[in-house]
Amino acid sequence: MCGIIGYVGPRPCQPILVAGLGKLEYRGYDSAGLAIMTGGSIEKVRAVGNLAMLGEALDAAGRLDGDATNGGSTGIAHTRWATHGRVTEQNAHPHSADDGSVEMVLNGIVENHAEIREGLQAEGVELSSETDAEVVAHLIARNFEGDLTEAVRATVGELRGHFSFVAMHRDLPGVLVGARWETPLTVGLGEGETFVASAIPAFMAETREVLPVENGEIVTATADGVEIETFAGEPVERDPETVTWDEEAAEKSGYETFMMKEIHEQPEAIAETVLDRVRPGEGVDLSDSGLDDEFLAGLGRVVVVACGTSYHAGLVGRYAIETWARVPVECDIASEYRYRDPVVGPGDLVIGITQSGETADTLAAMKLAREKGATVLAVTNVMGSQATRESDAVLYTRAGLEIGVAATKTFVAQVAVMYLFALKLAELRETLPAEVLEGLEQALRDIPELMDATIDSVSEVVESVAERHVDQDFFLYLGRHIGLPVCLEGALKLKEVSYIPTDAYAAGEMKHGPIALLDESTPVVCVATDSPVLDKVLSNLEEVRARGADTIAIATEGSDRVGEVADETIFVPATDWVLQPLFAIIPLQLLAYHVARKRGLNVDQPRNLAKTVTVE
Repeated sequence: MCGIIGYVGPRPCQPILVAGLGKLEYRGYDSAGLAIMTGGSIEKVRAVGNLAMLGEALDAAGRLDGDATNGGSTGIAHTRWATHGRVTEQNAHPHSADDGSVEMVLNGIVENHAEIREGLQAEGVELSSETDAEVVAHLIARNFEGDLTEAVRATVGELRGHFSFVAMHRDLPGVLVGARWETPLTVGLGEGETFVASAIPAFMAETREVLPVENGEIVTATADGVEIETFAGEPVERDPETVTWDEEAAEKSGYETFMMKEIHEQPEAIAETVLDRVRPGEGVDLSDSGLDDEFLAGLGRVVVVACGTSYHAGLVGRYAIETWARVPVECDIASEYRYRDPVVGPGDLVIGITQSGETADTLAAMKLAREKGATVLAVTNVMGSQATRESDAVLYTRAGLEIGVAATKTFVAQVAVMYLFALKLAELRETLPAEVLEGLEQALRDIPELMDATIDSVSEVVESVAERHVDQDFFLYLGRHIGLPVCLEGALKLKEVSYIPTDAYAAGEMKHGPIALLDESTPVVCVATDSPVLDKVLSNLEEVRARGADTIAIATEGSDRVGEVADETIFVPATDWVLQPLFAIIPLQLLAYHVARKRGLNVDQPRNLAKTVTVE
């Protein structure tokens, strides 16, 4: 979730790179840095904090505008959203080879960085950071034999993960080489100058001519233009496109709203959160959390405290932990928990889930549990937040900055972290056969690609459903078992952005009151994905339909029975039933979005709501 900008051309680099970083700061603001070719050498400045801190560091260092010899000024810059390693200047990008020949900036995760690090150290290479990214700079330097493109090609063959990066070599002023594998990279073409970036807004003030870089491609950029090849060395011919967005749209990468942009960023958020922490055949690695394996193996109880969307993520996590690891789990709304006298203490693990790490009620609940002797684990999206200081261990989601008030990508990242934790517990407690564990781990790794396809496949049908029901004044959401937290979250999204009164209920409880609300005009949204209680859910749908309500079901692909009892069915991919919430929530997010937009509402800034609730 980091931001990359590179420039090669006749103009001084520094102002162009700093301006580009300003347009990318939404992708990371833990630290930032830039490196510029000057007189046959490379000069670098890095700083911890936001871009203002980098500006101060640049002022102290003096301008690094570069020279205009040998092809023009050449530079790269980066704004970081920390994943591997603390927020320190040493961990900030750009990263160098130990001989100073290569500078490199990277977005994404190198999953096999530990084994590469060991190999480099065995060769006598000195590494200066805790990051996974630094190893790439050393590999490029080791593979360099006068051709930077070939060095990058050799390097990507040694990497496993999802990444994009841009590199430069001090012996080749006027040349930048980038590579893309499953994270964004694009090129901007100017008059006698070229830009390489992780997102178009980075260079949009300079040029509207864009050349996309596709997955598995290497781009070699000079002031005169670019050459694109596949990782295998096959030339790629592609015509540039002219971007017609305005500045505001550019901030949203061409999407109409931040909410829609962030819905589409969910596969990347899952990939960032999961892929380097779970490897087939190697189990789940949560060593970055500070959790003790011996403590986890003997764990007697888990308590989850959270508010709003984070609470719903905790409810999903409860099913995973209890089903896979056989550890009892309690879930409490943090604002209620803090005023109880909860029975909690040594031997218990309390998980506080808070996107911002600053949610007042959740922080208070975590503090209370800690005072009573429980071990507290924070699940948060923000390094250095208060939750990280009020806990004994931290598991970071890696969703990147979320601007829309209604949580989307941070919800799925929280759910993914709870799955990782549950799998780790099952591994340590030996509650699942090895082959089942491996199957679940692989299924979790498959989620990003399947989720990306799901967003595309359900969008049109969901928008048509929204069109038919946009004027309704009440929605009922029903679910059972693991589908209930999905219903609660889906209903919350509709309430938040459309202002339509919406009730979410356990389907088995419907006859105890809510069924009285139904008439022929009522849309009833039901999560009917595969689960141990699907038969019960279908029976509840029949009861709803008998009252004349309009039933809209979210179902697993291949589940023909759901269509027999629903008026409209939206299908999501088949996977293990515990993992289904990551897919089932997507059509519900989109339904809320389209209903609100068709009502002419601002989905990014719903009335009366704030992104972070820092007061009681």
